[in-house]
Amino acid sequence: MSAVVRRVLFSLAVLFWAGCILYFYNSGRIVKYLAPDFRTIALAGGLGLAVLGLFNLLTAFQKADCGHDHGGEGHDHEGGDMNPFTALLLMVVPVALCVAWTKDGFSEATLSRKGLYDDGNAADSSVFLASVLPALTMEEIESSHRKTSDGFLEFSLIELFFATGDRELQDLISGLKVETEGRIIQEKVNNESGTRMRLYRMFMTCCVADSRAIPVILEFGSEPPVLPENGWVKVAGTMTFPEEDGTLRAVLEVERATAAEVPPEEKFLIK
Repeated sequence: MSAVVRRVLFSLAVLFWAGCILYFYNSGRIVKYLAPDFRTIALAGGLGLAVLGLFNLLTAFQKADCGHDHGGEGHDHEGGDMNPFTALLLMVVPVALCVAWTKDGFSEATLSRKGLYDDGNAADSSVFLASVLPALTMEEIESSHRKTSDGFLEFSLIELFFATGDRELQDLISGLKVETEGRIIQEKVNNESGTRMRLYRMFMTCCVADSRAIPVILEFGSEPPVLPENGWVKVAGTMTFPEEDGTLRAVLEVERATAAEVPPEEKFLIK
């Protein structure tokens, strides 16, 4: 196969990779895979690949001298053991299938591996972050959290999660009426009476590979209302931190729970 054909094929492969990265960025699907600080890097990488691919494609038909004498014999520096079409397929097909088939979400089994039901590990992992945060007072909490019309203070789920490792914060918000939001899923720990569910969000440091579930337990006191499985809900109730089976758990005693709009950071342009 001629050197020109090989150059064209490999340039097209680079352009395909660039197109995938730029598609994820432009469509918004990238929010599922990269934390905000890393998305600009991905955009720059996609643009860089696009420039490289276009340059190689536009110069593919130019003849170039390798710079040394072969005694009048032809010599191919661009050959290889693998057929270029095979190499192109190996570079393009797996990526294309992943882009087309991925659900942009986690299965319940994956969520379990990422800490959805590991309440003990959740408390342990929050101790360090809680230790480096400044001390809080109830006045500061009330001034920094908006109150709903029915008297609940709006907390992010991650604040309630970190409280499991901070005894001082627990003392402040235990018994407090709070409102938070997240995805709702069935509870599989200490739920013999069937009155509990679990609320979670995914916390991502840099990319989806290091993401982990940030959960709290929802205690309804009776059979939970019908809510969209793994859908977004807004929940309000009284925050508690009971110790169960030797493990400290964050439990929200629910007074109301309703389906909620997907937060902007969770939105992306696919059905």
